[in-house]
Amino acid sequence: MAELASLANTAGAEVVGQLKQKLSQPQKTTYLGKGKIQELVKLKETLNYETVIVDDELTPTQQQNLETALECRVIDRIALILDIFAQRARTHEGKLQVELAQLEYNLPRLTGQCTHLERLGAGIGTRGPGESQLETDKRIMRTRITRLKKQIDEISQQRDLYRQRRRRSGIPVVSLVGYTNSGKSTLLNSLSKASVLAKNELFSTLDPTTRRLYLEGKGEILLTDTVGFIRKLPPTLIAAFRATLEELTEATLLIHVVDLTSHNASEQCDTVEDILKELGLQDKPRITAMNKIDALLPSDSKWDEAKALEYYIAQSGEPAQDTVLISAYKRWGFDKLLKAIAEKLPDKAVSEFEYKV
Repeated sequence: MAELASLANTAGAEVVGQLKQKLSQPQKTTYLGKGKIQELVKLKETLNYETVIVDDELTPTQQQNLETALECRVIDRIALILDIFAQRARTHEGKLQVELAQLEYNLPRLTGQCTHLERLGAGIGTRGPGESQLETDKRIMRTRITRLKKQIDEISQQRDLYRQRRRRSGIPVVSLVGYTNSGKSTLLNSLSKASVLAKNELFSTLDPTTRRLYLEGKGEILLTDTVGFIRKLPPTLIAAFRATLEELTEATLLIHVVDLTSHNASEQCDTVEDILKELGLQDKPRITAMNKIDALLPSDSKWDEAKALEYYIAQSGEPAQDTVLISAYKRWGFDKLLKAIAEKLPDKAVSEFEYKV
């Protein structure tokens, strides 16, 4: 629920309250039980809410019935994430991908959204025009979806040409992956002196960014930042952003950035693992960067790897293999991180180097 509140705030909403219900399975027609719906109706008198956001995917019927009962707008988790993506998309490709995901999400819900049909009543002579208009709307959406897929496929082919050039150049690609707001963009900025937008909010980065990173002595790598993952990531988004996520398949190495300050760090790691499996990347060479170690230490602390490790072990146990502790914000632990990167890359790419923080 805390994550849902963060998503709502990111989308520009003000959260005035929350309500939970434990059911063996959601109600087929209303999602919530009758008693819970009545409780929500009463809460409207005191909280004066305008929108209800459900932390799950609603069927068109569930959404429509809830809106009728509550007399307000009801959106689900999928629509909320799509709205945030629509706000954050900056590049032409990003906007196309978000529009495709929104259209594919809205197409089955079109029937309930056709407000121009409300004037039609029941009886002879009223059904034809409504059906005709609805089918026209659906046809327009399907045509637009087809065009968007074609445009995204063309961009994907262009990306493939870029990847072929990279392979011929022999420059290894290191990609940052992780849960949204784990600090990937901050790490990219700190390592490569880039200027990627880095904010303490969900999905501050949607469009992939690649920067060159030079390791003194010998070696050049490409460091890539891409969209963060999240629990229940909409399938339409994964499909729409597949052209972007394909960049990860070409990576020589993945750096999984983990937010140590999150109370749900373990669950977030599981989400990242599940999505990597879905993309067929579970066996890709990887380093885990436990980020934001500075937030867990006293505010006046200076970087001391031994003390940081001791603190981490006391809190979470012995770190797994290929795990490093870092602070992307304070540039702590970069020596060990870059040495770990060097060890994972092909010998021809990196030899001895000295990195100065």
